[in-house]
Amino acid sequence: MLAYVFYPIGILWMMMSGLKADTVAKATDTIHTRATIRLYTPYTKISVHPGQSITYNVDVTNNSKVTQNVDLWVTGLSPAWNYSLKSGSWDIRQIAVLPGQKESVTLQVTVPLRINKGAYRFYLHAGNGTTLPLTVIVAERGIYKTAFTTDQPNLEGAANSTFTFNTTLQNATADTQLYALNAEVPPGWDLAFKANGYKQVASILVNPNSTQNLTIEVHPPDQVPAGKYRIPVIASSGSTGAELDLEVVITGNYGMSLSTPSGLLSTDVTAGSEKSLKLTVTNTGSASLKKIQFSATTPTNWDVTFDPKTIDELPAGKTAEVKALIKSDKHAIAGDYLVTIRANTTETSAKADFRVTVKTPVLWGWLGILIILVALGSIYYLFRKYGRR
Repeated sequence: MLAYVFYPIGILWMMMSGLKADTVAKATDTIHTRATIRLYTPYTKISVHPGQSITYNVDVTNNSKVTQNVDLWVTGLSPAWNYSLKSGSWDIRQIAVLPGQKESVTLQVTVPLRINKGAYRFYLHAGNGTTLPLTVIVAERGIYKTAFTTDQPNLEGAANSTFTFNTTLQNATADTQLYALNAEVPPGWDLAFKANGYKQVASILVNPNSTQNLTIEVHPPDQVPAGKYRIPVIASSGSTGAELDLEVVITGNYGMSLSTPSGLLSTDVTAGSEKSLKLTVTNTGSASLKKIQFSATTPTNWDVTFDPKTIDELPAGKTAEVKALIKSDKHAIAGDYLVTIRANTTETSAKADFRVTVKTPVLWGWLGILIILVALGSIYYLFRKYGRR
């Protein structure tokens, strides 16, 4: 308000003092700009982390009655800080604002990676007198190094499982880094680094202040003993690096065999009758098997039932017996048939193929002999009766 009061008096005094017209005009613009340009952004003090970029949306308002060409610049930032002033897609240093209107500009400031914790104050200037003070609070000291992290460093499963770790490699330096990827795994183990979810890599390029997601797949040997296994994973370049400790907990491996006490996988049955088979189920792994269920694949119209139908739990190294009752089709002709019996759990399965020979019932054998004898007797009778004629 004072500017508006003293503005005419100041101009009149300069004219009466004999100053040149262009000097009076410049002074007029300076006083006018100070009085009429306003800068506004809602967030003038914010807290960020090292390396983070801040975007300020600033309104430049012209409260005068003439168009103003407003110069814009920033002071108070050290050379380590980067900033840009944009309107739309253009980098700007001056903006024209119509009377009673406002224009928007974007001030983007990037906090250095190497910086101490604290509050940093700087200023956005407009014209010759309008200033917008801004404060950035750096919440922690900049690490300026490599970070290798994962949300889940510990996984548990069977020896024949694939252990997949989702990790993030962060290059918190000011230079592009080419990281070599290595891991220390026990003998017989396999480990693969994959970028973008599928591509296997041995090294990876990470831009400054950027991150790269990596998938690490670990394959232990099938017969590895149960226990905890530490796997150090290393990402290193010529100037920086980081190590990540992964842990795999092996609960045991799963294996099962299905046979008979004698190892014989053949039997015989009379058509239409039943044959009982004694089966042995052996847990060949190092972890207990639970809920072992049985099924069979048979010829048409055959049936197989089991007693018991399910084994609730079979400890490692132990054997259980199961009775299988095979019932053949009553119309089955003599010959060999294949019956496949399976034992299944969630973790593993086993099967055994049995050759079942179908025999003709004894009654039908005697009946066949009787029919043959009757036929021979009939022929003999016919020869005796009609042979001499």
